[in-house]
Amino acid sequence: MPSSSDGAAGALPTVPPPLWDGYCADPFVLRADDGRYVMYGTTPTPLPEGRAFQVLVSSDLRTWEDVGGALVVGAERAPGAEYWAPEVAFADDRYWMYYSSGIGDAGHRLRVATSASATGPFEDLGLVLTPDVPFAIDPSPFRDADGSWWLFYATDLVEGERPGTVLAVQRLQDMTRLEGEPTTILRASADWQRYQAEREMYGGTHDWHTLEGPSVLDDGAGGYLLLYSGGNWQTPGYGVAVASAPAPAGPWREDAAQGQLVTSAGTGLIGPGHCSVLLDDDGSRHLFLHAWDPTLERRRPHRLTLHLENQHVTVSAQPPPPHTDDSTRG
Repeated sequence: MPSSSDGAAGALPTVPPPLWDGYCADPFVLRADDGRYVMYGTTPTPLPEGRAFQVLVSSDLRTWEDVGGALVVGAERAPGAEYWAPEVAFADDRYWMYYSSGIGDAGHRLRVATSASATGPFEDLGLVLTPDVPFAIDPSPFRDADGSWWLFYATDLVEGERPGTVLAVQRLQDMTRLEGEPTTILRASADWQRYQAEREMYGGTHDWHTLEGPSVLDDGAGGYLLLYSGGNWQTPGYGVAVASAPAPAGPWREDAAQGQLVTSAGTGLIGPGHCSVLLDDDGSRHLFLHAWDPTLERRRPHRLTLHLENQHVTVSAQPPPPHTDDSTRG
């Protein structure tokens, strides 16, 4: 079972600096077919040409260039529409972007867009992947070693202890269709995951808890690790924790005694969360997440290094040396 990192046990020696000073929440990074690293993130307002999702590119993971917006929205953008948490997969010689859209924070459904280029433009395919789910956010595609694709995401569940936003998974029948019904894989188990007390939701008042931002990776020993964020994204109590499973569908388990993997106290960042992991060609695991700037106006992207040894998970603020070889995909 994974254990807590320096972020939970004690403060990192240095505060990880932002990778970019603009607003780029929910950062997801991949290695594109031209060898560059591409980052996608959520912004609170539309980008030039009315596009959604910030796109940044880098050759070394240290210096990032703004190349505009990823998703073509167009004139049909509804008043109050928001676009959240993009993640991108490469399959069938194309890039597939998964994200959620809703009005404000209500009615979010998962959608898919595609592009021949990692930097876009991405065109929405007009498909709602979760038409029967009242609320779904933070889609994260994962390709298993057997070639199957799975989509992890967050959804709401009122029934049971600690009602709130939980994590679910469905297998992808292909890159545009989900198979079967969602399986709930993890729900809140600790007080630090509380979003808001006495929150009015779904016709009732609940002590609302939140798990969101799932990111799955191979643990190197035949199993799987799930990094997720919990609590209220607007506060310093937001953070990242870990669960493990023998298969993508579960069963997923966390060790509550281990606490959080990444915290404000352990990193010096304000409300760190919604992470993604990039496995580089040299075996390095880069952990990208966002945190608030000191003015609490912008969620900026940061990078930590994720260490995995004998299923033991830790993080550090010391990034590995810049990547220099000529390979094109991580």
